[in-house]
Amino acid sequence: MSINEAIIYRIKEVCELKDMSICDISLKAGKSPSSIYDLMHNRTKHSKINTIQRFCEGAGMTLGDFFSNPVFDNLDPED
Repeated sequence: MSINEAIIYRIKEVCELKDMSICDISLKAGKSPSSIYDLMHNRTKHSKINTIQRFCEGAGMTLGDFFSNPVFDNLDPED
């Protein structure tokens, strides 16, 4: 699994756990959801950490909480 695939997986998981949509979480953080949607639909290949940080703020979690998940343990190297 690539880092982007793992991030997408984790975003979906967080939305499910929080029972919120990407839009709800993004707007709660004061950020337009378009950056997250671009990542989710492969319109961007390299997510910015500040985009993920803002998503985490909206979800009421830290970056550590987000990345402290087994999905990030054995990622494929990217070119």
